[in-house]
Amino acid sequence: MNKSGSKWLKFGLFTVGLGQSFVFVIVPPLARELGLSEVQASSVFALSAIGWALTSAAWGRASDKYGRRNIAILGLVGYSASLIAMITPLFLVEKNILDLVFLFPLLVFGRMLNGILGSATRPASFAYVADNSSKDKRTVMFARLESSFLIGTVAGPLIGGFLVLISKETPFYMFSFLGLVASLGIYKNIENKPSAGLINPKNSPKVSWRSKTVWPFLFIASVSSLCLASLIQTIGFYLFDTFPNIDDLPVVISMTFALLSISTIVSQYLFTDAFPLTNYKLLIYGILLICFSYMVMAFYPKISVYYLAIIVNGLGGGLLRPAISSSLSLAQSPEHQGSVAGYLGSVYPIGHILTPILAMPIYAYNPAYLYYFSSFLCFICFLFIITQSVFSQNISK
Repeated sequence: MNKSGSKWLKFGLFTVGLGQSFVFVIVPPLARELGLSEVQASSVFALSAIGWALTSAAWGRASDKYGRRNIAILGLVGYSASLIAMITPLFLVEKNILDLVFLFPLLVFGRMLNGILGSATRPASFAYVADNSSKDKRTVMFARLESSFLIGTVAGPLIGGFLVLISKETPFYMFSFLGLVASLGIYKNIENKPSAGLINPKNSPKVSWRSKTVWPFLFIASVSSLCLASLIQTIGFYLFDTFPNIDDLPVVISMTFALLSISTIVSQYLFTDAFPLTNYKLLIYGILLICFSYMVMAFYPKISVYYLAIIVNGLGGGLLRPAISSSLSLAQSPEHQGSVAGYLGSVYPIGHILTPILAMPIYAYNPAYLYYFSSFLCFICFLFIITQSVFSQNISK
């Protein structure tokens, strides 16, 4: 594998993580301060998730036909443009240059740029690694890509918090610039070529998401995504509702997100790199740890126990996600790597789309019931994994 190219792809995903996490932190309160409702602010992100889900598979197929480099660059340019497109209307409304009535549609436009174009980078990056890694190294290489994005999500609010002292717009411009730097690095260090094994793109048969080597992995990914999105979107509410006497609640919420991400990164390093397990074991242990963490959250509403459960959840996620990506990749032929990476990228946003519809009403009725529900879904996934032969057939490290 071209190590320089791989490093630039990791840096690209790192920059995406920077912007994604910072946007989630800063845009909702800014939008509400300027006059948008909570529903409008959340709708901006939900619509973006829908755009991501609808286009990710298409970008994966495009990378098979037109090359990994070009599609990865397109995604990063779209991501960079989306950051500028989001902060500009916020800045103009704040300065009374733009009427408030235009704020919501312009924010939707800016975020949709990320959903429609930004979704191209992930499947192209994972497909490039699949093209250029041996089967026994596939899981650890995928885990490093995942970790690059996660490190970005941890660093985003920290770096953005310092840059925002200059101005509210500075983090957006800086993160957008870094995305363009990553694009240039990828352009110079990765040769653009169609998928390995794809000699005639027009005559190559497409792989369907309904294939028996594809849909089981998409099922596990979509269910685990719903559970994770439900957790992420309710962390702030849960801490406020369950522990109302906590001082510096925003700091506690930020620490909780950091614990979740850091434990995921540590888990990925330990069990895919330092002490590697087979993909099958990663899937089993990962889903069981996540299942256990939700059950603990439901049964023991204590802040110290909650933090331990968050760490366990992150450890489980660090095992599960790279194992899903690697197992799915290993089950496919070379010419379909981009397509299946795109399919996988299209199901991860499902959690964020369904959470307001499915998870939030359960949380509103009783927060503990949401965690029982997530634990039940994870147990269903565990049963599904041990009864479907496609998972045990792909046991490479």
